[in-house]
Amino acid sequence: MKLSSVTSFLRGQAFGIAILACAAVAFSFPAAFTEWGGVKLMSMVVPAIQFIMFGMGTTLSIADFARVARRPWAVATGVCLQFIVMPVVGFLLAKCLGFSGELAAGCVLVGSVAGGTASNVVAFLAKADIALSVTMTCCSTLLSPFVTPFAMKVLAGCFVEIDALKMMVEILKVVIVPMTAGVVVHRLLRRQFERHKAVCDKVLSFLSMTGICFTILALTAPSRDTFASAGFAIVVAAVAHNTIGYLSGYWLTRLVGRFAHLGEVEARTVSIEVGMQNGGMAGALAVGVLGSAIAALPANVFSIWMNFSGSVLASQWNKKPADGGMPGTGKPYPKGR
Repeated sequence: MKLSSVTSFLRGQAFGIAILACAAVAFSFPAAFTEWGGVKLMSMVVPAIQFIMFGMGTTLSIADFARVARRPWAVATGVCLQFIVMPVVGFLLAKCLGFSGELAAGCVLVGSVAGGTASNVVAFLAKADIALSVTMTCCSTLLSPFVTPFAMKVLAGCFVEIDALKMMVEILKVVIVPMTAGVVVHRLLRRQFERHKAVCDKVLSFLSMTGICFTILALTAPSRDTFASAGFAIVVAAVAHNTIGYLSGYWLTRLVGRFAHLGEVEARTVSIEVGMQNGGMAGALAVGVLGSAIAALPANVFSIWMNFSGSVLASQWNKKPADGGMPGTGKPYPKGR
């Protein structure tokens, strides 16, 4: 393999490699990432996620939400799969792998949250439909204060006590309020954002990725012992959960597409959106509502794996452009595209 090919591959997997590196460092030196200056790093997870959601909000406009009316089938398919398939799969994996208590609840939690902002980055790298990805992330995020507590109450209530109302308030505080604030800032400074869009996107992407890396460090260190004792099973759960998300998102979208005019582009986009959950949100809820680093461990491992697998999947799809149909039409692309 040529050196240039190796360099190109590593550049494409940079985010995934950074995530793996953060997890490895936190696992090897947990004491270094448990407390800084008398402040526990785990207590900074919620502010970090709020910052990430604010950054996401600054990239959105009212037009992003209006796209739902133009792409109802694609958006509905992705959101339904996200909040039906993923929570149930999380519950079944916890049962099959013999998880109990906080660890089992954490497995359900990672399947019950909205789509993550990382899915938008992966959709871009995979040459999928970025606008559709952003729209689905917005919709699932806005629905999460109601759907996530319900799914947790029904599916995780047999493992630990779930305060659905507290979880709803926490999601509003951690996710909806900062994201809405970001949308408002974008609206007020619309011209400035449009004038410097390329720079803003790069800066916000870097800061978001930095925030995700921080949450990996902060949540891996205090749960190291639990991971050491049940690590293999947790990794199996994360890989299976993520893979089922990708496969169900892709193939069920192709099935719906037979009568709803959804093509290959939509199938790939929904696959990425369903397979990549908001692990940061799950980690923040595990800490803020369940008060447990152990409950955050499945989300943490899932985040590590999904970012790596997502970057690999994006690299593969990037090499094979989706020629199955134009977004929203199911019709072939015109020649000379």
